[in-house]
Amino acid sequence: MTASAIEVGERDPRDPGARRCLRAYVGELSGRFDGGFDPARSISAADHEMTPPAGLFLVATLHGEPVGCGGLKFHPGAPAELKRMWVAPAVRGLGLGRRLLAELEARAAARGVRTLRLETNRVLGEAVSLYRSAGYREVPAFSDEPYAHHWFEKTLPASRPGPAPEP
Repeated sequence: MTASAIEVGERDPRDPGARRCLRAYVGELSGRFDGGFDPARSISAADHEMTPPAGLFLVATLHGEPVGCGGLKFHPGAPAELKRMWVAPAVRGLGLGRRLLAELEARAAARGVRTLRLETNRVLGEAVSLYRSAGYREVPAFSDEPYAHHWFEKTLPASRPGPAPEP
């Protein structure tokens, strides 16, 4: 496996590949979090919230198989939210998490987003490290997410005028 064989593209969260990633995301968090993970108790990241124009959802594939995902929720006049970022264990260590994060940031900036926020759980040490190394700074809690222990924010560079990224 090489990182260059991985493709990242925008998908509807209802797409079968997106669904596979989201099920794997929930399954992994359920196994790693004390007391499990119930998406119904978490802050909403519903399909309609990660579908244009309200948001977007990216899926990474390797030889056509979904191996990672991440979504954005847009809020006019307020920071956008990064949601449901996940990378399959089989491809961890190839830089896909960083690549997905950079792609989500670029697409947010292209849509005029200046601030991106996220929250995460303390057991996801690799995610906390990724966000810190990518320039996110820890901020006071901005949500009542029951599974969060860390809240992060990043100011995005202004996007240059030009065509919007292709889906």
